[in-house]
Amino acid sequence: MQVEVNKVVSVTYALEINDGGSTPKVFVEKAEADRPLTFLFGVGGMIPGFESALEGLRSGDLFDISIEPEEAYGQSSDDDVVELPYSVFAEEAAKHPDLLTVGNIIPMNDGNGHQFEGRVKAVSEETVTMDFNHPLAGKTLYFKGKIESLREASSEEIAHGHVHGPGGHHH
Repeated sequence: MQVEVNKVVSVTYALEINDGGSTPKVFVEKAEADRPLTFLFGVGGMIPGFESALEGLRSGDLFDISIEPEEAYGQSSDDDVVELPYSVFAEEAAKHPDLLTVGNIIPMNDGNGHQFEGRVKAVSEETVTMDFNHPLAGKTLYFKGKIESLREASSEEIAHGHVHGPGGHHH
């Protein structure tokens, strides 16, 4: 069996990043054998470059891949840095005085109920500057890992678009 659409894939990996400059790679995270990353392949749940690099691999195969920003989280965009009125945060900031600390990640909702996160960039008496770029936007990603296991996805997993059970979603 090989990695292809509608297969449940479990991988272990170490992820490092580089901003494309001369700086060395920086460790970000890892998934180890006791808690592998388990996902339904080919349904858009993973970044495109990761899926395309794993396609066709088999259980036990090792991978060592680099993914440019365009195939990962894209480039950072100034359009995703927004100044919001301080009043948007006033009630929560009164309850949680450290909320509006530069660097904090704050969960938010838009007018349509979509949830997303923003990072506080600056705070003044009148405005809060929020950065809604993904934290890994503009970064080249380096994954070293192993395909730990593969299996056929159940019809329910395919219908729901995600893995159920160990390593996946529970209903």
